[in-house]
Amino acid sequence: MTTLTLERPPIAEEQQTIPDDPYVYGWRDVPHILASGEITWKRIPLTQEDILHPRLGDFQVHTDLHQQLCTYLYYVLVAWLGATPGAVVLNDVRIGWGRQGPKPHAPDIAVIFNVRRRRNWSTFSTVAEGTKPALIMEVTSPSTRVVDLVKKMEEYARVGVPLYVIVDTHGEVLQILGYRLTPAGYVNLPLDEQGRLWLEPVALSLGAYQDTLAFYDEAGQPFENYTQTRARANREAQARAAEAQARAAEAQARAAAEARIRELEAELRRLRGQ
Repeated sequence: MTTLTLERPPIAEEQQTIPDDPYVYGWRDVPHILASGEITWKRIPLTQEDILHPRLGDFQVHTDLHQQLCTYLYYVLVAWLGATPGAVVLNDVRIGWGRQGPKPHAPDIAVIFNVRRRRNWSTFSTVAEGTKPALIMEVTSPSTRVVDLVKKMEEYARVGVPLYVIVDTHGEVLQILGYRLTPAGYVNLPLDEQGRLWLEPVALSLGAYQDTLAFYDEAGQPFENYTQTRARANREAQARAAEAQARAAEAQARAAAEARIRELEAELRRLRGQ
């Protein structure tokens, strides 16, 4: 069996230690029926296992930076892929892998293609939908970093996610870690000379600079926010529509000219008595 050595940033020991706060990962409210029949609710703390395989209704605690980064990733991808038929971008929505796979995950970002119909999913079933994520992205948080770097990587490889990207917030600057699935498991993807990672499924590059992220198109132009991305996507869609209309008009004019030529040739033959 081939063993792969993946380049992972070190996981500090203190990051795996649960602080005194019992709700460092979040909480879950569960019903409790009293002898009187009255239903009360008990709040229980989440564990790392709950972060790996969340249940519906769990409240997970995230840092402000984590939320900012996920928001940027989600809205730019939604805008960029908005005109792509069957493309769906999910944020913190559970992905079910079927009975033969692990329990559901809830990736920060999941990009899925070939979706037949958009639904209001609480859990996206890869079996029922007949498709699975082409790209999953996770943004680390201090208390759950080991889950993204180790446990999720193992399970995403198991279910066949082709591209797994981690935005690591540990340290003074962000790190982008890309992993491509091979028959032997995940292998590291190198960053380009500008420190960006090319994401083939969405045809964008992702770069990190200190505590910010930026997507770049193939021409190297950055996407600053959702509004800019949507405006650019609209411009490109309008340009494609205008080009298609121009081709259609050209074809129509060419057909009309050819028809007129045939009419003139027929008239000329008539005049010549042919």
